Amino acid sequence: MSIFLTGATGYLGSYIAAELLKSSKENLCVLVRAKGLEEAHERLWRSLQLHMDFEWFWDALQTRMEIYLGDLTQPQLGLNSQSRKKLIKTTDSIIHCGASLNRKSDKACFNVNLRGTLSVITLAREVQDDHGLKRFSDISTVAVAGKRKNEIVSEDHMVDWGRSDYDPYARTKKFCEHMVSELLPDVSHVVFRPSIILGDSRFPQTTQFDMVRAFVWLAQLPILPFSKNWRADIACADYVSRAVVKIHLKEKLLFDSYNLSSGAQSVTYREIIGALKKEMRIHNLFLPWLESPFTSLTNLLANTPRSWRVSPFASLLKVFLPYLTFNTVFDNSRVQKELGETPPLFSCYASGLFRFARNGNFTYPYKPWPTEKRLTKQVRVA
Repeated sequence: MSIFLTGATGYLGSYIAAELLKSSKENLCVLVRAKGLEEAHERLWRSLQLHMDFEWFWDALQTRMEIYLGDLTQPQLGLNSQSRKKLIKTTDSIIHCGASLNRKSDKACFNVNLRGTLSVITLAREVQDDHGLKRFSDISTVAVAGKRKNEIVSEDHMVDWGRSDYDPYARTKKFCEHMVSELLPDVSHVVFRPSIILGDSRFPQTTQFDMVRAFVWLAQLPILPFSKNWRADIACADYVSRAVVKIHLKEKLLFDSYNLSSGAQSVTYREIIGALKKEMRIHNLFLPWLESPFTSLTNLLANTPRSWRVSPFASLLKVFLPYLTFNTVFDNSRVQKELGETPPLFSCYASGLFRFARNGNFTYPYKPWPTEKRLTKQVRVA
């Protein structure tokens, strides 16, 4: 029997896939959007090479992984009847991590997040009716808490249906949680809500640069529209993935949802800028009363002509700014109680992360697929 994972070629999904391969003996079925097996291999290798060398990846591909060519946005997940039947018969549990993080597009979020999650739930329903499903884990986000300001949000009060949302991503993920609860009442299900995921506490390399770029861009401004004492709830990807896998594999859980966040340990902007100063010669003045005019200016610059070379940075900042200025953290006492450990502090590993990002011009040096490994052995594909 196997764990079925969606989103394995994404940033957090790659961490979860690698953690499952490292810390469990379970076989892993992954849904990959590709035209053929060769493209699927290359997409998986691109996502997993941050976590393992090629030989380890190749061995896992041959012995413990099964690829299903499909798409969250297609009917029946894009699987033919034979592949779907096989997936249902061999699935023991499901981790649904696939999602669109496009915070500006209603279309992308509704198609991938809502329709995609409904399709995965439908599959889970069929597995449960066929032989039983041990667990359904839904990777959500703390953004389901909606618009907040200067708060510590308890895990018992994360979802407030009367509260407005920041963007389509938050809105659709909130409803995805609701669908899981309503449509899988007889299945052990759990919701994981990561906060801002930024970097890895074990090494400086990353393949995700949007938020890193936003921080670096902000740090270069002489005046910041923040209070130096505001906190940013940042969690490292290794802690988040480790928590997901450990809790998903546990027989009995203490709770049905977990904030994978830094909570009360969240770093302040003074600490973040302090980490950046180790890599950049910067001097900042914190003026929180500038938040409103700064937001208006960012929105204006985001719509300027691309030839001005300002709109890409402004557009990026426009997306993340609400999450940087709300000075809100999310209680994480449940995951600490479940795992018995606290998340690493961002300030302890931020310096190496920023150095890697800047020195590499915010790109990861991906390794190509070795030509001598072109399907030299049989690899399972459904």
